[in-house]
Amino acid sequence: MISSPPPLIALLDDEAQMLTALGRLLRSQGFAVAAFQTGEALLAAEEGNEFHCIIMDLHMPGLDGFDMLKALSTRPVHPPVIIITGHDEAGNCERVKALGACAYLLKPVPAAPLLGAILRSRTETFAGSPPAVLNDGSISDLLVSV
Repeated sequence: MISSPPPLIALLDDEAQMLTALGRLLRSQGFAVAAFQTGEALLAAEEGNEFHCIIMDLHMPGLDGFDMLKALSTRPVHPPVIIITGHDEAGNCERVKALGACAYLLKPVPAAPLLGAILRSRTETFAGSPPAVLNDGSISDLLVSV
């Protein structure tokens, strides 16, 4: 019996501890993980890999999440992007949605909403703002698409 390889998730965060924690969570759920600490490294690797999705921090030195979304949007095809941030600011959710993100999650990122966003990233088109998850794991009624 031939088995297919597990879906490959790209993680981008400048914090090594966050990459480690997210990587452990995703591997425990059967995903393969490629971790990157810079946007440049992810962009170089993205062309040669078929990522199921990209989970990236919004605020990083160098290319931040906004820059990465812009860079990815210039490519004919790219994987869905889930944004995570520990520094939520007014308008960021709407801005990343306009740049093509499929979800916007707040750190610390609860496991269930993150895994749900990964599963939905390939199957749903968000008509409104992308889902936003509050730090307690609840989904904000004001920002969930309908």
